[in-house]
Amino acid sequence: MDPKLPRVATQPEGGWDDRDDLDRLYRRYAPWLGAMLRRRFGRGIDADADDVVQETYARLAPRNTNEIRSPQALLMRVASNLAKDLLRRRAVRARHAEAVQSGPGEPGATATPMEDLLVRELILSIPERYRDVFVLSRFEGLTYEEIATRCGLSVKAVEWRLNKALEHCIVRLQDEAEDA
Repeated sequence: MDPKLPRVATQPEGGWDDRDDLDRLYRRYAPWLGAMLRRRFGRGIDADADDVVQETYARLAPRNTNEIRSPQALLMRVASNLAKDLLRRRAVRARHAEAVQSGPGEPGATATPMEDLLVRELILSIPERYRDVFVLSRFEGLTYEEIATRCGLSVKAVEWRLNKALEHCIVRLQDEAEDA
């Protein structure tokens, strides 16, 4: 510790002297953990491996590291879970970006005029308070925030109404499938 800096600046909370064991754990296993993440997850995680390692140790900070029996196993489990979450979020974002780039569906893009008519009928059967949100989301391509602003709703209300509209469509389609 630098004697010129006050203790408060270098150790903001009491008990940080006990964190030497976490520091030792980090110095010993961080390079290994980063290499293992790169090996296990390949290029998908390469740029973010160091961030995942940091987050892994942040997750372990509240724990008493002296009680950890298998530090490598614990570190790898936590880091693997964090990496999987990161990759899953990226995949969702990529699908969303792809959907946004492809734009909303074209009217008449269904295979036949009969299917187009059935889709229109289905949309018109959605209760009006849910239909507006559904149409703005699915056909106008607006984000939840934009819909909330336009309709004077909260983002949560937009999510809820869109969910209700989708539930309505699912029930109607199931009913029609049973009738057929």
